[in-house]
Amino acid sequence: MAKNAALLFSYAFSIFILSTSLLCKAIDEDRKVHIVYLGSLPDREFSPLNHHHSNLQSVVQTTSPENLLVRSYKRSFNGFAAKLTDKEREKLASMKEVVSVFPSTTFQLHTTRSWDFMGLDEKTSRKSLVESDIIVGVIDSGIWPESESFKDEGFGPPPKRWKGACEGGKNFTCNNKLIGARFYDTESARDEDGHGTHVASIAAGNAVKDVSFYGLPNGTARGGSANTCRIESILAAFDDAIADGVDVIMIQMGADSGIRFDEDPMLIGAFHAMKKGILTTQSAGNEGPGPATLSDFAPWVLLVAASTIDRHIIDKVVLANGRTLVGNSVNTFASNGTSFPLIYGKDAATKNCTQLDAGLCREGCLDSDSAKGKTVVCDAEYGDYMAYQANAFGSLLHENDRTAFNVPLIPSTVLMDEDHDAVKSYMNSTRNPRANILRSEVIKDPSAPTVASYSSRGPNRFFPDIIKPDISAPGSEILAAYSPIASISEYDEDTRRVKYNLLSGTSMSSPHAAGAAAYVKAFHPDWSPAAIKSSLMTTAWTMNSTNNSTGEFSYGSGHINPVEAVNPGLVYEASEEDYIKLLCAVFDEGKVRLISGDNSTCPKGSEKGYARDLNYPSMGAKVAEMEPFTVNFHRRVNNVGLLNSTYKARISSNSKVDIKVVPEVLSFESLNEERTFDVIVTGSGLPDQSQVSGSLVWTDGVHSVRSPIVVYVFNVK
Repeated sequence: MAKNAALLFSYAFSIFILSTSLLCKAIDEDRKVHIVYLGSLPDREFSPLNHHHSNLQSVVQTTSPENLLVRSYKRSFNGFAAKLTDKEREKLASMKEVVSVFPSTTFQLHTTRSWDFMGLDEKTSRKSLVESDIIVGVIDSGIWPESESFKDEGFGPPPKRWKGACEGGKNFTCNNKLIGARFYDTESARDEDGHGTHVASIAAGNAVKDVSFYGLPNGTARGGSANTCRIESILAAFDDAIADGVDVIMIQMGADSGIRFDEDPMLIGAFHAMKKGILTTQSAGNEGPGPATLSDFAPWVLLVAASTIDRHIIDKVVLANGRTLVGNSVNTFASNGTSFPLIYGKDAATKNCTQLDAGLCREGCLDSDSAKGKTVVCDAEYGDYMAYQANAFGSLLHENDRTAFNVPLIPSTVLMDEDHDAVKSYMNSTRNPRANILRSEVIKDPSAPTVASYSSRGPNRFFPDIIKPDISAPGSEILAAYSPIASISEYDEDTRRVKYNLLSGTSMSSPHAAGAAAYVKAFHPDWSPAAIKSSLMTTAWTMNSTNNSTGEFSYGSGHINPVEAVNPGLVYEASEEDYIKLLCAVFDEGKVRLISGDNSTCPKGSEKGYARDLNYPSMGAKVAEMEPFTVNFHRRVNNVGLLNSTYKARISSNSKVDIKVVPEVLSFESLNEERTFDVIVTGSGLPDQSQVSGSLVWTDGVHSVRSPIVVYVFNVK
């Protein structure tokens, strides 16, 4: 698999791509690449590169600092990447002008019908001329510029404010749709992996009719508007994207859920993007369904969970006794109506593996002579490739996840508990068990939207009083453009190549949110990132915990609804000063000033407040186990709806808590007028690992402005 990632930017929405990758330069064994984050650029005449050399010179004794500098961040924020020893790192970290020093690591990428499902179909009211002035920046694995999704027929030249460049490498051409490209530590922004092309076309691709993935499903692919990436390259992509003039940045990768704020390149980059009026959308991560598995947590980022749409791909298995079972996979292989013998992994075990490992079809545990020409039944979801290596015809896998993923090389499908048990029971009932794995087909899914099992969940470990993820968007079984030189299943032996591919992951949900944000921005070009974020959150479709057991920690404010977000009625504004106040609860005043680039002052002692005091569209509070509580949320809203409007509060509450709103009525006489209110939540105590949810809806009879309210207890085990 290619080890590169890229940043794309899109026009009308336009695209600009920035490609990041693993560094290939040799590094001394006692030196490792570190990021030295220095905060905002000073508001005065300043030479960042000279400053960075000076910083290095002050701690390095044995060599020239120019030889150790890997990258200098000097366009949108201040910092550099350099090869340092542990002693040099410690010296730099102790300097007052340094916010943080942290090692560079690799971050993992979070690997048609969806827009119609959200209500944004081809008949929806659009601002075509304004939309063509919106630039979406995508940090990912590159792009395939020749894809029909990125043709520029009917597009005018890029906006005059555009400061970027088309530096995609050899034989890479931009146009009036794909207006720019950059790559970092690779030789090209051309996508060899497929991931970047896929997510870019979701967010901002053209409408391309009659596309399909081996006939699954057929329709129009369009935008709304697995690889690893090095931290220093991610920061460089943010540095360029902000300075080049994008309107929205989307990034589909994330850090370990326990990483510190001042060591997370996404949070650092997104903070400086926010300062320039740019909203960043980010995928929540694919580590679900366990709690507290989110990739990031910053309130200035729109963190997006992955949900299903009303189209689902299944794969039927017909047993020789006539029973038909339903599995979940994207299986393009046909068996031509022929059934093949079944063999349990345990019965095909190699001599050096335990029965348990063979049943799970672990690597090296299936004997080729036993499995050859048969369909292997595995107790885990990852046995398909091992069955292929053992010369099996196919495989029946086991996992309680309804998401259909591409299967490589041989016919395979994933069965849930009941059907998987039925297969094993059938095998025990006959001497010659056989089955036929049919080609996949498309069905309607009336339960949609539900949050996908793989989608990472809250609560927020760093800011426990801020509900994350923020919102849910389509992420499962999404058809979009793909690199025609990339394997569709990430296995080198899989020689299938396509122009459009079906993928699942929060990497697919983030671009839906970015496209929706760009759509809102087209109607309201003067709105702040916080206002756009608020509009998407408060107009989201309400979801419930029936199919999402962790409630708001699965889907945030609900499922994204871009059409309604254009006219939200009220918005929860948050300025840079609001976020700076939040940072004061984490850092000392000196570091806060470095990050902000001004003379910000922090409240003292008890006046520092809580994260729950941030003017956020959702309301969350972590409380002590089994102790009575009273939580106050102070909020302010701005009128962006109708003149002379009156909003009344409507509360939905849980029997375990009492929720009051003061005042219960808000009256506005003009646009952008601000009103404040308090939400008071009281309760007698909650047990560990529990939560209670409610909601506040402000309504004037035309608009419904909804905020979820969650009080919970969660002690990390």
